[in-house]
Amino acid sequence: MRQGFFISFEGGEGAGKSTQIERLAQKLRAKKYDVVVTREPGGSPGAEAVRHVILSGAAEQLGPKMEAMLFAAARSDHVEQLIRPAIARGAIVLCDRFVDSSRVYQGVTGGLPSDFMGALEKVTVNGMMPDVTIILDIDPVEGLKRANARRSAGDAPDRFEKETVDTHRRRREAFLAIANAEPERCVVIDAAASPHAVEDAVTEAVFAKLAERATAANSRSAAK
Repeated sequence: MRQGFFISFEGGEGAGKSTQIERLAQKLRAKKYDVVVTREPGGSPGAEAVRHVILSGAAEQLGPKMEAMLFAAARSDHVEQLIRPAIARGAIVLCDRFVDSSRVYQGVTGGLPSDFMGALEKVTVNGMMPDVTIILDIDPVEGLKRANARRSAGDAPDRFEKETVDTHRRRREAFLAIANAEPERCVVIDAAASPHAVEDAVTEAVFAKLAERATAANSRSAAK
């Protein structure tokens, strides 16, 4: 049985995470991998219920701390009900947003203390961190333009899309700071390129990481 592998995708609004996750999933399935595609907030029945509350803006009036706690509750359910069992059976999990979004959205631009965010993360993740995080980097002005273009006619921007360009710029800087601090986990890819070019870069990065993991596993087996 193949060993499970957890890949998260991060980035600002309109970076193309959903598109690239689906394209990567197709390539992995073609190689006979068991692939699970999921998202945050959401991914499990309990977490999907919380997703509507958060993205509708209904929780915004409760303040950033309560909103972060709702994200944490959704993530805990998501990890235990979907992600951990999938990894245990040897699947590759592709997740649209994970802990880095909380660090950026609730921590950096939400103004919540790092010790509070760290404590929430430790409890909700419970050791289940991504093996690889793909950060799709794009200028916020272009990203918001894309997000507006893909929205169905009559649909309003969600809780986060409607915020100021300056806030989105701070989030971009925060994602890049995370990548700089954790280079072994994070891979930054220019999302302003064409979808096919981004797809090629994502594919190269992910399959390189899978090869590294396989080589390390083989080395450990040979040493026994």
